[in-house]
Amino acid sequence: MIPAPYLLYLGHSTDSVGIKTSRGLAAFRPGDCVGEFRYDDCPLTLGLPRMSIAEGAAAGAKTLVLGIANSGGTLGRDLVDDAAAALEAGMNVASGLHQRLRDQPRLAALAKEKNLQLFDVRDPPADLKVGNGYKRAGHRLLTVGTDCSVGKMYTTLALTQAMQARGLQADFRATGQTGILIAGGGVPIDAVVADFISGGIEQLAPARDDEGWDLIEGQGSLFHPSFAGVSTGLLHGAQAEALVMCHDPNRLHMRGIPGRALPDLGECIEINLLTARLTSPEVRVVGICLNTSAMDPAEARATCARTEDRYGLPCTDPIAFGVDAILDELLCPASSARSTTASR
Repeated sequence: MIPAPYLLYLGHSTDSVGIKTSRGLAAFRPGDCVGEFRYDDCPLTLGLPRMSIAEGAAAGAKTLVLGIANSGGTLGRDLVDDAAAALEAGMNVASGLHQRLRDQPRLAALAKEKNLQLFDVRDPPADLKVGNGYKRAGHRLLTVGTDCSVGKMYTTLALTQAMQARGLQADFRATGQTGILIAGGGVPIDAVVADFISGGIEQLAPARDDEGWDLIEGQGSLFHPSFAGVSTGLLHGAQAEALVMCHDPNRLHMRGIPGRALPDLGECIEINLLTARLTSPEVRVVGICLNTSAMDPAEARATCARTEDRYGLPCTDPIAFGVDAILDELLCPASSARSTTASR
């Protein structure tokens, strides 16, 4: 486990989606977050006390979490400088970027000198096996999306917590840097060699016979040219009996690719079902989750209602309105026909 409490890094960020790791920790592990570190040119905030590196250390932070995501997951000079400052102040450093902290000679030397640790969250397990798609016992749900960064992790966590509130056995299975930091473990599936993606998910959510549920965090989108391979491997490895589609109705284009439109929601549902059926022939969609954070409550509810009417599936914003309707659909066997028909 990465030592808590945390000082959450925003740095020079101006993209609200790009700080999703810091935001996720602030939302789901608030008791472990003492403050946020950001420069004057950063207009974003998590609503936490703003602190310098020295102030964070004085407040008891044990780890600086570089909770930002950039294209390619690179460690720029500013990140290395700030990580070095945290080590000098006596804090460990954690990062979910593709470039590893341990591969930075300056940081590795400082960590050794100060007897501190560098945590590279995107390190996949070394013993992953190739997937086989054989039928396995247990209940599994996977979140999928029209694009990357549309709320799949938030939806998966919301569903997990709601199931647990109903007295059901439910386990969140993290597949990305933010989810792994929140859960304390998982498989960073976008850092896994392609041949082992489906096998990594089979290992993350193995067969179970306790009638409990594995709620698997989705990644990317089948319609995103950069990340569709990861999404495909997840669908095959999850062997899910249920999918929940996630979508940001305010997004103008695929993330990172201006000019490429988002897919039609109905087409996206059908293609995800078609892909998932390779290993789970009876898979069904049990709901749609929208990120309506940019809308006022009335507009958000109206958008959810229109989407629900159009596709015949329960539709909600999991953070604003909860997920009870989706759980009712999931747990009611009679709903299967409705979900399958609505997606076609």
